[in-house]
Amino acid sequence: MRRLTRPGPAPRPSPASLREPDRPGNLPAELNGFIGRHDELAALARQLESARLVTLTGLGGVGKSRLARHAAGILQDRFCDGVWLVELASLREPHLLDHTVAEALGATGHSGRPVRSALCDLLADRDLLLVLDGYEHLVDACAELTGQLLRRAPGLQVLAAGRRPLGLDGERTVPLAPMSTADATALFADRAAAVVPGFTVGPADETAVTELCDRLDGIPLALELAAGRLRALSVDQVLQRLDDRFRLLTGTRPRCSPGLSTAREQEGTASEVPAPLRQGGPPPRHQTLRTAIGWSHELCTSEERLLWARLTVFAGHFDLEAAEYVCSGPDLPADELLDTLTELVTQSVLVREETAAGVRYRMLDTVRAYGAGWLAATPDGERLRRRHRDWYLGLATWCELDWFSSRQAEIAARIEAELPNLRVALERSLETPADTHLGQYLAGTLWFYWVGCGRLSEGRHWLDRALELESTHDEARMKALWVAGYVAVLQGDTVGALGALQECRDEAERTGNATAAAYALHRTGCLALVCDDMPRAEKLLRAALDRYREIGELNSNVLLAQVELAMAVAFQGELADAVRMCEDVLEVCEEHGERWTLAYAQYVLAFAAWSRGDGGRARALLEECLAIDHTFHDLLGAVLAIELLALVTLGEGDAEEAAVLQGAAGRIWPSVGLPLFGSRHFNQPHALCEEQARERLGAERYEHCRRVGERLDLDAAVARVLRPAGPLPAQRRTVRITAPETHEPAASPSASGGETAG
Repeated sequence: MRRLTRPGPAPRPSPASLREPDRPGNLPAELNGFIGRHDELAALARQLESARLVTLTGLGGVGKSRLARHAAGILQDRFCDGVWLVELASLREPHLLDHTVAEALGATGHSGRPVRSALCDLLADRDLLLVLDGYEHLVDACAELTGQLLRRAPGLQVLAAGRRPLGLDGERTVPLAPMSTADATALFADRAAAVVPGFTVGPADETAVTELCDRLDGIPLALELAAGRLRALSVDQVLQRLDDRFRLLTGTRPRCSPGLSTAREQEGTASEVPAPLRQGGPPPRHQTLRTAIGWSHELCTSEERLLWARLTVFAGHFDLEAAEYVCSGPDLPADELLDTLTELVTQSVLVREETAAGVRYRMLDTVRAYGAGWLAATPDGERLRRRHRDWYLGLATWCELDWFSSRQAEIAARIEAELPNLRVALERSLETPADTHLGQYLAGTLWFYWVGCGRLSEGRHWLDRALELESTHDEARMKALWVAGYVAVLQGDTVGALGALQECRDEAERTGNATAAAYALHRTGCLALVCDDMPRAEKLLRAALDRYREIGELNSNVLLAQVELAMAVAFQGELADAVRMCEDVLEVCEEHGERWTLAYAQYVLAFAAWSRGDGGRARALLEECLAIDHTFHDLLGAVLAIELLALVTLGEGDAEEAAVLQGAAGRIWPSVGLPLFGSRHFNQPHALCEEQARERLGAERYEHCRRVGERLDLDAAVARVLRPAGPLPAQRRTVRITAPETHEPAASPSASGGETAG
């Protein structure tokens, strides 16, 4: 049997110009020591040697997630295409499962194809391990997707971690029991030392620690909660309070919080376990875990218990401001909430994390489920859900307004972090007929995220759902219509785009809404641009810009309209006019700190520089453009920049690197849509680069270089361009690329599927 140990590095020699990329994957680094579980690791290794689907099962809190990730980290060198983790605990809607898996694999984007089909094609020739964590509330949907992926992708292996098997043919199950006494004691000692510096299990307290670990049944979550209490208590005191908690299992009456337990006090029954959590007759170990959670709950003050219950309305992470707005009230004043929240962090009920969006908090899944049961027993649930929805409506509105500023990168990171909560707000709005207009408004307001941050596929999903519903609020529906039309344009769905944009124009004319009319006209011009009708695109885009000026509109959308007009003009041979238009855009972008639109203007200017034979200027512009696109995870902008960089690189005399970059672009395009949109204008630079690179390298060498590029994901491709690992080939020289007589510029920012603000 192959031992489950981490092998040493095995470097492969390769030419500097064709260096191998780092092994791909998204497995996070472990933040603290992994304790014990040697037998379980060996069992996982044995099963993964012979089975394509291995499921690690066990009760909540027993350590499934940690063991699966640790094992995957040790095994990652077995898989050429890496180990990819999909976290499903915060996903509540089965219909978003495909989107979530695609997101974890870095395959989100603008494709108009069904996400599942794109996933099957993406994985068809991959050799990778997919780790599905926390799927038990989505077991049917997850089983269906997993089965289909395994059938279509022979090199795929899946390691699943959940409370029950997926129930698929060929599945091997590894049940995870609580830790042995020795491992449990070691884990408790390690976590206690992190809380109480210098803590060790000496002769004086060895017996108490062993008893504590045994009575907690060796469940890691319970052990860590117990260790957290050592901030204020001794091991003996923890044991004494644990005695009180265990009496819950025999029906002893608990001391419940005011406002949370009135119904139970009237019942005359003693169980502290909320009714929603008691249904179904859980096995004893589940009750043991609830005892551990309930014991931590009992040690909280009434304010802490109340906040614990209310915070369960959040999905995934949340920040302090959201908690203060949603959870405060007369019984929990907003100005006192920070102190209460801090205590929950101290007691390990909440986890504090530093993220790109700032300090945020989250609950472990089991802790959230326990608190949600308490919330369900109060009349507060519906009010809190409305406040949650209202907060995220306000957040989206503020972020849309602030997108046209120097805070764009911050806004992108904030919305990315809030996506689970925004999904909940969208779902709640669309489930309630009286709130349909709020769902339409929210789906439309998030245009800058759907379009600007590589999320067109999910944006289209929500917009379509919102527009299927009737609403008497014209403004919200028209906004959703023109955004849906815009998304459809960028996905190459001509019919869908025409339908949504025409309906929006008709409604705008009927209601006299000049703003909606301008946006619908603008996006119709984008459609003409993508469809190679340059005279019509120019006419419509000029008319849209005139309307924007009439109503005083200035934002990223308006600037993108001018960049798109520049592309339409350039495609008709007027490069000087296109350059002038884009330079005007640069001035406005610099004045407002706008970066996302600026990248598209730089792309057009880079093409003009290359056309004039100034490869150095073109490269400088494209590298800055690519860096900005990568910041926003703008797949369309990034792949366009890489395509043009391949052409520039060929002109510098490095045909091998040009082929590598074309391979890297080829890997990204399926997440965007039809490569280069099937457009004659957009495809010409790509075809020119491929033809001349093949001629210089020969077909066999070209294909080898292209395959090297296909192994690069977006991060690796960007790193290759911006941070070359080795020197360029000696005597790199500029080589003029021969173009057809009617040479036309490459892809337009928005026409290219660009994330034009909508």
